[in-house]
Amino acid sequence: MSKFKHALNARDYHIRTLRAGCGILLLLLLVALSGWMLSPRNLTIHNPPDLRSGSTRAWWEIPPSTVYAFSFYIFQQLNSWPKDGDSDYPYRITTLAAYLTPSCEALLRQDAKQRKDQGELRERVRGVSEVPGRGYREDSVTVVDRDNWRVRLDLVADEYYNTEPVKRALVRYPLKVVRWDKNPEANPFGLALDCFSDVPQRLEAAPVAPVEKKGVLN
Repeated sequence: MSKFKHALNARDYHIRTLRAGCGILLLLLLVALSGWMLSPRNLTIHNPPDLRSGSTRAWWEIPPSTVYAFSFYIFQQLNSWPKDGDSDYPYRITTLAAYLTPSCEALLRQDAKQRKDQGELRERVRGVSEVPGRGYREDSVTVVDRDNWRVRLDLVADEYYNTEPVKRALVRYPLKVVRWDKNPEANPFGLALDCFSDVPQRLEAAPVAPVEKKGVLN
C-alpha cells in the first residue's frame, strides 16, 4: 500500500513541478512580448559617405562627416532669407525648431527681435555657402564625447538690400552640435544645433561699395 501511495505522491509532485515550469515559461514569454512591443520600430544608422572599403561601427555612433553635413545644412537654411529678413529669419527659426535645442532657439529668436528692432533685417536678402576649398576636413569636427561635437564652418555670407549687394564676408562659425533623439518624426537626423561654441571669426572680407539708399545698413 505504501508503494502505491509513494508513486501517487511522486506523480503529484511531478505535476506541480511541471505546472510551476509552465508558469515560469509563461512569465518569460510575457516579458519577451512586452520587450518586443516596446522596442523601437525604426533605427537610424549613420553611414559614412564612402562605403567602398566597408564600414563597421556601433549603431549609436555618428561619424563626423554626418555631423558636419547636418550642421552646414541647418545653418545654411537658417541664413537663407530669399525675400525679406524681417519675415524670413523668424520663419526659418520656426520651421527649423526641431533641429535646434531650446536654448539655441531662444537665443536666435532674441537675436532676430533685436536685429529687427534695429532695422538690420528690413528688405535684406541673405545667403551663405561654403568657402571654395574649405569644405569638410578631418579637423572640421571635434568629437567632445559620444553625444557632443564642435563643428567649424568656413562660409561666405552675402547680403543684399533689394537687388543691391551690401555685404560679403568670409566667416568661420564655430558651432555646437548635440545628440537629439527627442522626436524622430520631426527630426530624423537625431542631432540638434546648440548655437555657437565661440565667437564667429572673420576670415577675410570682400568689401562692397555702399548703396546710397535711405535705410540701408552696411
